[in-house]
Amino acid sequence: MKQFLPREKMSKREKHALDATKRASWDGINPVTRKVESKKTYDRKKSPRWYDEDSTGIFVSDNRA
Repeated sequence: MKQFLPREKMSKREKHALDATKRASWDGINPVTRKVESKKTYDRKKSPRWYDEDSTGIFVSDNRA
């Protein structure tokens, strides 16, 4: 059994090895904080709604009365 040695008295290499054993892996989890963008704010990059429509923009009214 190893004798207890306080961290302050450990060498730099021993501290590094100790930290490496305590360090955990994220296992595929991205630790970056994300936030949901507000729908009310103006976004210049977002295209306008009328541009996304598949219509030709021609309005035909058939009022024969």
